[in-house]
Order: sequence, then C-alpha cells, then structure tokens
Amino acid sequence: MTNTIDHTQGIDKKADTDAARIDSELDASARLPKRSTGSGVVVARTDVEWLGRYLLGSWAEVRLAARELTARPEMQRIEGQSLDEHRERVFGQLKLLVEDGQVHRAFPKSVGGEDDHGGNIAGFEELVTADPSLQIKSGVQWGLFGAAVLHLGTEYHHRTFLPGIMSLEVPGAFAMTETGHGSDVAAIGTTATFDEATGEFVLDTPFRGAWKDYLGNAAKHGIAAVVFAQLVTKNVNHGVHAFYVPIRDAATGEFLPGIGGEDDGLKGGLNGIDNGRLHFDGVRIPRSNLLNRYGDVSADGEYSSSIASPGRRFFTMLGTLVQGRVSLDGASVAAAKIALTVAVTYGNQRRQFTAGSDTDEEVLLDYQLHQKRLMPRLATTYAASFAHEKLLTKFDEVFSGVADTDEGRQDLETLAAALKPLSTWHALDTLQEAREACGGAGFLAENRLVGLRADLDVYATFEGDNHVLLQLVAKRLLSDYSRRFAKADFGVLARYVVEQAAGRTVNGSGLRSFAQTVADLGSTARSVGQLRDSAAQRQLLTDRVETMVGEVAGKLRPAVKLSKKDAADLFNLHQSEIIEAARAHAELLQWEAFTEAIEGVDGTAPEGLDDGTRVVLTWLRDLFGLGLIEKHLAWYLINGRLSPSRARAVGLYTERLSARLRPHAQDLVSAFGYGPEHVRASISSGAEKARQSEAREYYRAARAAGTLPVEEKKLGTTK
Repeated sequence: MTNTIDHTQGIDKKADTDAARIDSELDASARLPKRSTGSGVVVARTDVEWLGRYLLGSWAEVRLAARELTARPEMQRIEGQSLDEHRERVFGQLKLLVEDGQVHRAFPKSVGGEDDHGGNIAGFEELVTADPSLQIKSGVQWGLFGAAVLHLGTEYHHRTFLPGIMSLEVPGAFAMTETGHGSDVAAIGTTATFDEATGEFVLDTPFRGAWKDYLGNAAKHGIAAVVFAQLVTKNVNHGVHAFYVPIRDAATGEFLPGIGGEDDGLKGGLNGIDNGRLHFDGVRIPRSNLLNRYGDVSADGEYSSSIASPGRRFFTMLGTLVQGRVSLDGASVAAAKIALTVAVTYGNQRRQFTAGSDTDEEVLLDYQLHQKRLMPRLATTYAASFAHEKLLTKFDEVFSGVADTDEGRQDLETLAAALKPLSTWHALDTLQEAREACGGAGFLAENRLVGLRADLDVYATFEGDNHVLLQLVAKRLLSDYSRRFAKADFGVLARYVVEQAAGRTVNGSGLRSFAQTVADLGSTARSVGQLRDSAAQRQLLTDRVETMVGEVAGKLRPAVKLSKKDAADLFNLHQSEIIEAARAHAELLQWEAFTEAIEGVDGTAPEGLDDGTRVVLTWLRDLFGLGLIEKHLAWYLINGRLSPSRARAVGLYTERLSARLRPHAQDLVSAFGYGPEHVRASISSGAEKARQSEAREYYRAARAAGTLPVEEKKLGTTK
C-alpha cells in the first residue's frame, strides 16, 4: 500500500512539474521580440476592433448590413408562437427581405440582380441570428428554387420565371428529395415522360416512396416548384433533370389538377417553414418548362446534351446547387459564435461556490473544467470561421466565372462536402455544451440555446447527410475525381485505390523519425513545445490523413481480382475507415485555414495584426491543433507517432492553453461582432452580473454591520 501511495504521489508531483514547465514555455511564447522593432516584450492582448473586422472577411460590408437588418425586432423570432403563427411571421419576413433588396445579389444584372455570389451567401447566412427558420425559408425560395432556375435554366427561363421568384410573387418549392430517396438523388422514382403528340412532359409519382418530401414552401405557401424527375423520351431514361412545375392556383391556394400533397406538420425545429409533400398524377407541363441548360428534348422527342456522359451530366447539374452547403457551413459557424458569446459571457458573470474565499464565490470561467469545456470549442469556432472564408471565396470565384473550370468546381464541391459536416456537427456540439455550461438558465427558451439547438439539428442531414458528404470527400481523396468514378462504382473505386497506393511508403515524410525524436527529449515543455510549431502540427495532421488512406488502400488490394459485387462488399467493409480519413482531411483544412489567417499565405502576417493579438491567436490555433491530436490520441499512440508520456503531455498542454486563454475569452467572443440585439439572451445581457453584484453588496454590508447570523459549523470554533 505504501508503494502505491508513493507511486501516486510521484505521478502527481510529475504532473505539477510538467504543468509548471508548460506554463514557463507559454510565458516565453508571450515574450517574443516585437516584429516591428525586434526588441521589447509582447504583451498578450486582443485587439477586438481589428479582429472583429478581420473575422468579417471579404464581404464585411454585406455582413454588417445583414446584421443591421437582423437587429430589427420585426425580423426576429418570437418564442412560443403556434405553428401557424410562426409560419406566417416568417413568410412576412421574406417580404421584408425583398423590400430591403437583400435577395437580388446572386441573380443576373439582366433581371435586376447584382451578380454578387459571395456577397449573397455572406448576407444570407447571417439571417440565422434572427431566426434559423427565416434563413432556411429564404434559402428555399432564392437559394434553391430560384437558384435552380438560374443555374439549370437558360435565358428563356431567366426572363420568364426569375422576376416572379425574386419579387416573391411566386413562392416556390425545391422538389428533389423523396420519401424513399434522400441523398441518393440518382435513384428517385418520379418520372417526366415526353409525349411527342402534345409536346408536353407528363409527370407521375409511381409509388408512395416517390412522393417528394420535406419540401419547404410545399405545405402552404408555394405556388410552383422545381421538380427533379427521371426524364424519359422515346422509351429511354436519360436520368434526373429539373422541371418548372406550377403546383397551386395563386388566387385560391388550392392544388392544381393532378397534384396532391400533405403537410409535414410539427417538426423538431424550424417550424417557421411549411414543409410538406407533393405527388403527381399525369401532370402535364410544356416542353419549355424543362430547365435545359445541360440536357434538352426537341419537339420530335430527340434528347441532346453538351455533356455526353450521363454520370458526369448528373453531377454537373447537382454541382451548380452547391451554395446550399456553403451557406449551411457559414450559418452553423454563426450559431456556434452566438452560443459561445452567451456561455462565455455568462461564465464570466455567474458565481458559484466559495472555493478560494470565505466570502466571495468563484466566477464559473475561473474553474479549470469550465475552461476546458469552452476554450477548445472557441478555438474550433475560429478555425471553422477562417475555413468558411476560404470556402466562400472559392464559391465566389467559381460562380463569378473567375475560376469556373471543371477542376475549380470539383475543388469547390469537395471543400463544401468536407467543411459542412464539421461545422454543422460542431454547432450542435457547441450549442449543447453551452446550454449545459449555463445550467438551468441555459434551458430557458428566452436564452435561445435550446431553440437554436433544435433548429440546427436538421442541418446535419439536409443539403447532404454529413456521412454521405464525407464519403464524397473520401472519393476525391482516393481518386482525384477520376472520370472512372462518375457513377461512384465502388468496385472500380476500390481497384483504383489499390493502383494509386501500390508501393507507397506510408511514412515517407519521415514523421515516425521526427516523432521519436520528440519522444526522446527529456522536458515535457520542450517536446510538446515543439508540437506548437506550425510545421510540426501540419506534419502530424497531414500524416494521419495520408496514413489512413494508405491503410485502407492496402486493405482493398484484393479488389483488383474480385468481381464487381465482391469488390463493392470489400469497400463497404472498410467504409467507416475511409470516411474517418475524410473527416481527418477536413480537420486539416480547418487547421490550415487558421494557420494561414495568422501567418499569411507566404509567411506575411495580415496587415494590422499586432504582436499581442498574434500571440493570442497563435495560442488559440495551438489549442485547436493540439486538441485535434488529443481527440485522436489513440490513433497517434497505436501508430507510434507519440509515446505515452508525450501523449499525456498533450492533454496537459491543452489544459494550460485553455487557462492561458481564459483572460482573453470575453474579447475573443466580442470580436464575433454580435451585439445584445443579435444574441438576445438575458443571461448574457448583464442581468446576471447585476444580480451577482447585488448579492455580494448585500453580504458585504451585512458583514460590516454585524447582522449576519453565525453559521452552525463555526459555533464549535468560537467557544
């Protein structure tokens, strides 16, 4: 027993020593020579004004204008409204967006738009601060319904349909998803068969699973829809195409002949949107209502397309609608910022337990556990924010025509598919942790956290289920979007992976040697301090991605000799592993974006970044990077990248970084730029601080006056 106690005491003593060494190393990192003069001491501080402007990104003025709009009470959600009341309020808010000119940015100048694709998304995603239902319903109207007409239609459709869509004269639905097929759009059951005798397409829903489902604007407000269906002409199925289809009488609101539907009813969130179902029975539309940018049918029924491959044609059409994923990525980051603004502000004001004083209770954020709960999520939010700016820039380059090439679109689609899962999952995790960090107060609807959590829940599955999107990323990692996988044939994919990875040296980067060098160093602070170097973090994170892909490739090696069915089964057996590799790749993208935001593309720091803010942001980036290593510590240990003692040191480092960032936490959330009118949570309005101050003053005065009763537990010590 004595030996066990001594051993435990030794571990505790070593932990204290290691923590002290880490603190010493962090102290040294804040005493770097000033870049401007090469001398003096850097004081870690946050220039909130500069950082706030920097976070606004390339479309700063658009974001500020959108935030000014969302600060207006008439644009904001009223908690506790009935389903019908909430739906009507949001529909009315769409009209206000039209009046304010917010909806025209992405549309062509030929119809009164501004051709500002990046600015359109930047302003649109800010609507989440007013009400996520408003963000999504406006996204349905202009980002899906309108965008489908814009990007899949031609000049005729732009002139004929876009003005009514832009003005909200024609509210519409985006009818892609079916009850039986969500992410697998290629397999939808709805058909549009061309009738040569009348020159019309005939839409049919052949079975219940082919009903269009979960469609915003379908239950009540929509009077038209862009319907995705299998185009059949001359008894040949040419795959999924989009059609403009009137669905209701604008005057009566009743369904047109042959069209039926249902209301999806109350949902777990986003109840300001009238989601519903549609089905079709012999519905006839003119041939001209085919959105024919990528595929057309002549009057005599002949099909033609500028893209010969049906698979490539399908993915090209879907790729034009990538903006939904881009906007969800940005809106999720914004929601995480709101959650952390609430939780950090409350944690800086709320006091609980007299841990270090006989009289004053401790501020929640001074507790190590509270710091470890919130600071890493704050670091991840910054990483996601910088990564989103990269995604939005890529989106604008592609859709403005600056980089509208096949490779550019593939890069955009892959980047969106990688980042949207991480940001939506992170938002849900952050909202939940923020709710718990605020205790019972966080569960009150007036403090918004539970409402935002419910509304954003579905973000993880629409515009592409997160796991399916990561599979798309994995496909790009393995194949570099080879044309051989236009149909996502897993048997071919497996064989290609083997061909690409044959003879590859997993640790060709020399990382194993590097890691061993780190493991052999005696000082925890020195060894983990090396991991704070951006080159070392990049090496560890990159190697994880490459190694995971290489390992799966090795497991798929037998596929070259298997049948298509057996090869597909083999790939399916290792599907989870390759999706995890895609997730690791997305995390690396976020880390790279964060690092570039601090260090610049060519090592030149951003203009205006002062030394003190640079130190704080570097600590925050290190917390994110080391946090990723800590999150995947089992992998690094199993694969020999870190020794057990160094792995333990990583955890100590994230704790000490969280503590070091604690004094800067309020500044870091203030830089998000959301005022009380955007946050709208009473516990972050100063009310809690006022309550705490009142209580402390009451007890101070009572102690001074000697009017406090004696506590029972102290009676024994006074005799």
